[in-house]
Amino acid sequence: MKTYKQIFSELTKTKRAALIPFFVIGDPDFNTSLAIVKTAIDAGADILELGIPFSDPIADGPTIQKADIRARNSGMSVAKAREFVQKVKDYKDIPVGLLMYYNLIYQYGTKKFFSDFHKAGVNSVLVADLSIDDADEIMSPAAEAGLDTVFMVTPNTDIERMKRIVSKTTGFIYTVSLLGVTGSREKVSGEVRGLVKRLKELTNVPICVGFGISKPEHAVEVAGAGADGVIIGSAIVQLIEENLGNKKKCLAEISAFISGIRRAIEKQA
Repeated sequence: MKTYKQIFSELTKTKRAALIPFFVIGDPDFNTSLAIVKTAIDAGADILELGIPFSDPIADGPTIQKADIRARNSGMSVAKAREFVQKVKDYKDIPVGLLMYYNLIYQYGTKKFFSDFHKAGVNSVLVADLSIDDADEIMSPAAEAGLDTVFMVTPNTDIERMKRIVSKTTGFIYTVSLLGVTGSREKVSGEVRGLVKRLKELTNVPICVGFGISKPEHAVEVAGAGADGVIIGSAIVQLIEENLGNKKKCLAEISAFISGIRRAIEKQA
């Protein structure tokens, strides 16, 4: 199974940031969602961030909230999400991170969840509503299962807390570019460059930036600020919402969008 370390090591040689699209598993339905993710891989994704739909996604804005509703209405469950990941990994050995909420893990059984999803091909699990203060809830079972740890840093994380976060992170730091929930923005937050710089001074673990990145120029700006990866979610999920009645157009627009981001960050490098 391809690791984050391998991907980021390869990209360091080319001085290019990783392209990391986010999708809600099962949006708008299992088969269409799988086709969308395969399209993203073919268009140039380096790593995937996948969300298991949840009823109360408190870190997410309206776009991803609606995607969660669509996926849940289509019958998506944790068990089906595991099957989905296996099918993705059968298509291509690409690193997969889950971004989700702790209730789903707890209800499934924490140790069993990490073990089962690692076997399915997952590299890491980021629990959006679990702070670093409660990290011990997942650290041991994640390590036992062979998973990397990924935690979030935000613009208002103080330096001592950053040190705690980086000391417990083995995969990459999910760096939230702005205060607030997920969603497309017109401009990249002015906090990004300073935030990446502070983290680079504390750790050699890759720094990946998400929240609010919705255009090729945003991705270029974030990569130029020193980020090792660019995470794009709501802008892509919005394309799914806009093309629910036309699967062919949906796949074409997602392919064009991700290919455009990829070309932009390749040129920036």
